[in-house]
Amino acid sequence: MSRRTFPLTAVDAFLVTARFLNLTHAARELCLTQSAVSRKIAALEAWFGFALFERHARGLHLTPQGEALLPELQQAYGELIRTAEQARHKQSVVRLKAPTCAMRWLLPKLMRLEKSLPDMQVALTTTIGHGVSFKTEPFDAAIIFGSHNRGGDLLFEEALTPVISPALAGENPIALDSLSALTFLHPTRDKTDWTLWLSQQTAPLPAMRKNQHFDTMDLAISAAIQGFGIAIADLNLVEEDLRAGRLLRPFPASVKTGAAYRLVIREQPEDAAPLLAFREQLLTLS
Repeated sequence: MSRRTFPLTAVDAFLVTARFLNLTHAARELCLTQSAVSRKIAALEAWFGFALFERHARGLHLTPQGEALLPELQQAYGELIRTAEQARHKQSVVRLKAPTCAMRWLLPKLMRLEKSLPDMQVALTTTIGHGVSFKTEPFDAAIIFGSHNRGGDLLFEEALTPVISPALAGENPIALDSLSALTFLHPTRDKTDWTLWLSQQTAPLPAMRKNQHFDTMDLAISAAIQGFGIAIADLNLVEEDLRAGRLLRPFPASVKTGAAYRLVIREQPEDAAPLLAFREQLLTLS
């Protein structure tokens, strides 16, 4: 027999038979007939060119050649099984850091990404911070937010627009000057976002008499969904809520702030392939 016709499946039969030194027990272990086990061992003996077992009335005994070969085949076969098991269970993990305010946009993308890349797990860490330091933080990739960031890949630019729950909005169109009767929901501890949007409008502006301030835009959006007031939010972050009807836009105008969300990845990861696949897929979904 040539090297290519090495009866690899017969190795397991040999190892099991060598453990029991009994064809009946080996056949039961392998879920084969005794004759099938004998044929496998015979094929292996034919390939090696020497006998592996001596047949006696009381059972089997390893030949000197078989006894010498056994530990080497056990080690090699065990390594083969371990390698196969590791490959079968190996899962690529990408450690991702993202600001909490991006979760409404990010989570639907991650759900679709994990369906298209089932062997990949994204280990997500959220933070109220907007940057990352790969030198001091154990992340493979990060979503950063700001007006001065130019590195990485652009995911989307921030564009602000008012959003409100359908129940609070009612059936009639909302006039700009009627907003004074509502509670203004702010995504920060100041009124910067609402002030920016209102400054771009030409109609009489409302007075912001009632205000609620939150630490993140996500919290302000959640409050708006529950009917607490009218929020100023990024169009991309409320995309799913608008589509599902949890929120509506009472005004068509949106205002870009000059800030953007970007994806940055570690320059020299230990295993670049999963990280590059993650990057490509997330940019495709953006």
